[in-house]
Amino acid sequence: MTQPPRAKKIPYEILAHGEARVDDWFWLRHKENPEVTRILNEENAYLEDVLQPHQSARESLFQELKGRLKEDDQGVPVKIDDYYYYSRVVAGKQYAIHCRKKHSLDAPEEIVLDGNVLAEGKNYFRLGVFEVSPSHKWLAYSVDFDGSEKFTVQFKNLETGELSPESITGTSPSLEWAEDDRTVFYVMLDKHERPDRVLRHRLGTPSDQDQLIYREEDSRLFVSVTKTKSRRYLFIQMHGKVTSEYLYLEADRPMAEFRVFSPRRHNVLYDVDHHGDLFYILTNDEEKNFRLVTAPLTKTSAENWKELRRGGPALYLEGIDLTQDHLVVFERTRGLQQVRVTRFSSGDEHSISFEEPTYSITPTGNAEFNTKTLRFSFSSLVTPATVFDYDLVARTREVKKVQEIPGGYDPTQYRSERIEATAPDGTKVPLSIVYKKGFEPNPKSNVYLYGYGSYGYAIPPAFSTHRLSLLDRGFVYALAHIRGGEDLGRAWYDDGKFLKKKNTFLDFVACAEHLIQARYTSKGQIVIVGGSAGGMLVGAVMNLRPDLFRGVVAHVPFVDVLNTMEDATLPLTVTEFEEWGNPQDKIYYDYIKSYSPYDNVERKAYPHLLVTAGLNDPRVTYWEPMKWVQKLRDMKTDSNWLLMHTHMGAGHGGASGRYDALKDIALEYVFILKIFDLLPR
Repeated sequence: MTQPPRAKKIPYEILAHGEARVDDWFWLRHKENPEVTRILNEENAYLEDVLQPHQSARESLFQELKGRLKEDDQGVPVKIDDYYYYSRVVAGKQYAIHCRKKHSLDAPEEIVLDGNVLAEGKNYFRLGVFEVSPSHKWLAYSVDFDGSEKFTVQFKNLETGELSPESITGTSPSLEWAEDDRTVFYVMLDKHERPDRVLRHRLGTPSDQDQLIYREEDSRLFVSVTKTKSRRYLFIQMHGKVTSEYLYLEADRPMAEFRVFSPRRHNVLYDVDHHGDLFYILTNDEEKNFRLVTAPLTKTSAENWKELRRGGPALYLEGIDLTQDHLVVFERTRGLQQVRVTRFSSGDEHSISFEEPTYSITPTGNAEFNTKTLRFSFSSLVTPATVFDYDLVARTREVKKVQEIPGGYDPTQYRSERIEATAPDGTKVPLSIVYKKGFEPNPKSNVYLYGYGSYGYAIPPAFSTHRLSLLDRGFVYALAHIRGGEDLGRAWYDDGKFLKKKNTFLDFVACAEHLIQARYTSKGQIVIVGGSAGGMLVGAVMNLRPDLFRGVVAHVPFVDVLNTMEDATLPLTVTEFEEWGNPQDKIYYDYIKSYSPYDNVERKAYPHLLVTAGLNDPRVTYWEPMKWVQKLRDMKTDSNWLLMHTHMGAGHGGASGRYDALKDIALEYVFILKIFDLLPR
C-alpha cells in the first residue's frame, strides 16, 4: 500500500505578544508552489488507494443513495404577477432547469435558464443571483465556475433568448432590480474578496460605466442589496456579527440618493421590511431575543420606533413575513419553531401548531404581497419535506408537494426524540435523535453525532434520505443543539462565542457522554461529524476526548484558527473578530490558542479521521485542513486511518452537481461503515 504523503517541515517563526511559536507547515499556504499541488494530489491518490478494496461497497452506497433520489422532479410553482416560476431536474442531469408558464399552469413551458447548458464542460457550477425584472422581460443571473464565490453577472432577454453584451465580473451573489426595468444595483468584492461596494448598472451600457453608489469602510460589515416584498423600497444592507445598518430608496426612483434608515449602533442588529404607511423592524436594541417595532415612512430612526411584540428569555423572534393583510412572525419557544399570524384589520392573532417532538420549518416561495397564503416547508427527522400552502384567513393547510422517495419510505418505521444532556456548568443541552423502529438502548449500538455551534446558526432537525443508509444499518443519528448556535435564543449564541467558546466543545462532549450514560451507545462506538466551523468543533473535541470516538469526519474544517485570525487579509477574518475575538488582544490570543485544533495536536492516539477540503475555498482555505493532516501524521501514535480528499476545482460546498454530491456522501459513509467493521468482507 502507498505510504501516506508527508510534507517537509520548514520551520516558520511567528511572533506575537512576546511569544515565538513555530509552524512547520506554514509554507503550505503558498498555492502557487507546485509542491503544494503535488501533495494534495498525492493525498487524493492515497485515499483512493486505501479505499480501493472497498470500491464496490462505495459504488453500491452511491447507487443506494441515488436510488432514493427522484431523478425527474419538479418544485412547486411560485406565482409572481402573471407568471408561474419553477425549477425541475431530469434524470442523468446534474443541475436544475429553471422554467416558467404564463397565466396558467396548463400553458406551454418556457425554459428561462438551464444550469446543465451553462455547466457544460465545467467541473464546477454554481448559480448565484436569479432575478427577473419587474416586467418579466429580463433575467439577471450570475455564475461561479470554480467555487471561489466570485460571480459573473449576465443579462438575458427572455423574449428573444439572447444575452445582453455586457457582463459584470467579481461580484457577490446579491443584486436587485429597480422598478424601471432597466436599472440594477449589485455588490462587488474588494481585493480581499469581501462584499464592500454597491454599484448601479443601466441595462445596455458597458459595466465600466457603472456608478459607485456606496462603499463600506468597516471591514467587519458585509454589504448586500435587497428589496421589500411590497416592491416599494430598495435597501443597501450592512451586516456584521453584532451590528447592522440600512440605507433605503424608493424602488421607482433608482437615480435618487439612498438615505440612512437608522444610524448604526455598535452591538445593535436590525432588519427592515415595509407595509403600507409603516416600516417593520426586527431589532435586538433593547431585548437580546429581539423585539418587533414599526416606524413611519418619513421618520425611520430609532427614536421613532414603536414596539409591537417583544421576545424574552423563553421567546426568540427569528423573522417576519408581510402580506397585504397579515403579519407573520417566526419564533422559537424552548428551541422549537413557532409561527404567529396577526390580521392587520382586526388585530386577531393565532398560531400555527406542529405536533412532532423535533422538526424544521422553512418559509419558501412567498413572493407575492397581495395574497392570503403563506407557503412553508415542514420536515423532521422522520417526516420528508412537505410543502404547505397555509390559508391565513381560513386557517387551513393544503399540501402542495411531499418529497417523493423512489423505492418507498415508511415514516412509521422510524422514531425521533428530543432529549437533554447536562453540560459541566449544569446547562441542559438539547439533542434531536432518530433511529429505526425496534431499537432499544444498547451499548453496542453505533452513533453518528453531528454538531455545528457557531455564528448563531441553528442546525435544523430536518429530513434526509441519505441518513436512511445509516439508520437502516442500525445507527442512531443525533444532532447536538450546542451553545454557539441560536437554537435556544440569542443568549445561547452569546454563551458559545468569544471567551465562552469552549462551552461549545464541552456541550458536545456532554452530549456524547449522555448518549453513553443513557445506553444508546458506548465509548468508541461514536463517529462525530462537522463541517467548516463544525470542523473546528470536532477537531477541538477530538483533542479533548479522543477516547470517546471511533471516528471523526471533518468537512472543510476551520482548524488553524489562530493563524487565520492573525491574517486580516483573508476574506472573513476581520468580520470574525466579533465571533472569536481579535488575537491582537492577548486575552483573545491566549484563549484561541488554547482551543485551536491545529495548535493543540498532541503526541497521542487519535480516532480514525476523514478530512475534506476545496482548493478554491475562500471561507476555509485549503491549507487549514492540509496543515492539520500533516501535523497529525507527524504526531499521532496510533495506526488509525487519516485520510484527506481535496476537490481540486471546487470550494467550500464541495461538488456542485447533484450526482457528484452523492459520491461525496458515499465516500463519507464507506469510511464510517469500514471503521465500524460493517462492510462486506
